[in-house]
Amino acid sequence: MSPSPPVALSTASVYPEPVAAGFEVAAELGYDGVELMVWSDPVSQDVAAVDRLARRYGVPVLAVHAPCLAVTQRVWGADPIVRIRRSVDAARKLGAGTVVLHPPFRWQRRYAAAFADEVARAGEAGTSGEGAVALAVENMFPVQRGPVRAVPYSPGYDPTEVGHAHYTLDLSHTAAAGSDALAMLDRMGEGLRHLHLADGSGSPRDEHLVPGRGAQPCAEVCERLAASGFSGVVVLEISTRRCRTRYERTSLLAESLLFARLHLQAAPDPALP
Repeated sequence: MSPSPPVALSTASVYPEPVAAGFEVAAELGYDGVELMVWSDPVSQDVAAVDRLARRYGVPVLAVHAPCLAVTQRVWGADPIVRIRRSVDAARKLGAGTVVLHPPFRWQRRYAAAFADEVARAGEAGTSGEGAVALAVENMFPVQRGPVRAVPYSPGYDPTEVGHAHYTLDLSHTAAAGSDALAMLDRMGEGLRHLHLADGSGSPRDEHLVPGRGAQPCAEVCERLAASGFSGVVVLEISTRRCRTRYERTSLLAESLLFARLHLQAAPDPALP
């Protein structure tokens, strides 16, 4: 029986609490590590400070989410290529094996033209030898305002249409996009490096629900990964921003971890004694 993949907590899952709370909660609940979301929290941008948190709580950084949200366009400078390279450097220094990237926004024309080549170049430079880092491009979703539905990403929100070496599958995003998550899992194939495990109801909003509370095939995706010997990381990226207390927040994140552990257990081989 293959070992289950590690289960990490996105530090975004404790928002509006700071990054340090992500490490504290991950340690308390028994997560295998964290995915560092680099954003407006100054600590998230300070690799040395993050390393101290990892050592203090005994929780490794297993992945770095590059600052590519609309609200983080000035984090680590205005040049998005520089942000990719700094993310890769941070991942190497922290011992993380993956950098998660979003496709460029349509208004980032120069960046969009260079994105695929930069991801391939950085990937080739970072996937051999000690400190190897894979750049895993994430599926996104259209934005809907009333009857208007627009795609803000270039060339689109499905990275498999372009083709990259590594992917991140986000199940909240498949819900918001109305995409078939299992079909996307198949298209990503052996390139799937990373899973953002969350749920969605099918609303056009990006909900990041606790897995099992929406309409996505979260259990089946986990079970397929377990059966395939998936060697990447499963990250719980859950929205807890409406929680009024730390107890409410940890309750949701404990439920999420239990779901992941349950469905990531590989079934025993019936041929073995």
